[in-house]
Amino acid sequence: MAEFSGVDLFNNYRAATLSSQTLTNESPKKVVVNKEDALKEFKDIIFAEDNPDITNREDDFLLRFLHARKMNVAESYQLLCNYFLYRKRNKDIFDNLTTEDPLIKQALYDGFPGVLSEKDRKGRCVLVFFCNNWDQVNYPLEVIYRSLLLSLELLISDVQNQLNGFVIIVDWTDMSLRQVTSLTPKTLRLMVEGLQDCFPARFKGIHFINQPWYIDPIIGILKAFLKEKTKKKIYVHGNNMSTLHEHVSINILPAELGGEGPPYSPTPWAHSVTQSVL
Repeated sequence: MAEFSGVDLFNNYRAATLSSQTLTNESPKKVVVNKEDALKEFKDIIFAEDNPDITNREDDFLLRFLHARKMNVAESYQLLCNYFLYRKRNKDIFDNLTTEDPLIKQALYDGFPGVLSEKDRKGRCVLVFFCNNWDQVNYPLEVIYRSLLLSLELLISDVQNQLNGFVIIVDWTDMSLRQVTSLTPKTLRLMVEGLQDCFPARFKGIHFINQPWYIDPIIGILKAFLKEKTKKKIYVHGNNMSTLHEHVSINILPAELGGEGPPYSPTPWAHSVTQSVL
């Protein structure tokens, strides 16, 4: 049985694929396949590796990775390998990743993350973070990341969320300098790596609003860890709510974000997560 290694597994598959092709100076054309064909090809690759981490998975789980990479089988397989390898490397993040952890539960009820009840006009799920609600004395940034991962695992059980993706809005209003010093580069990098390269979700836009001057270095750190394609999805609005509303309609936004809805309450989403069985 092959020892699991995300990088090696993908490289072995890529080498086998390329060896069966006639190499030319032209890039190979992208082949568009339907879901059934993509899933069959995906499973053939997985079963060839004969590794229990990835072979004993149901179709619904595997489709998450195909949806995240638009049915590109090679990229989906790389993402799948990254997903498990990342979890092996960062066991402390994923151990006891449940709402039985009292700090995760507190983070959820503090709104980390919050999830709006309605989708945007493109059908995307909108996550919100009101940073001044963070009790950084009681729980660190790692706990917020764990609660975010738990929430995302629940959200991607909905196929529409897999297909349409996510929008994130981060409101820095009244974020204190003391809170900002708790945003450690090590954890920020861990979060970017996990969400950008190792999680089966499409992030369509990340919007920062009401950021004080001392948030600029944090945004700079985040961008340093992002791929160029992802950097283009970062929007920094400052106090200009109208530019945010060009991307996310006011009719689904809470009052805090200049929307037409009532003030945001994190309780409904926190209830949904704590009562779910993942």
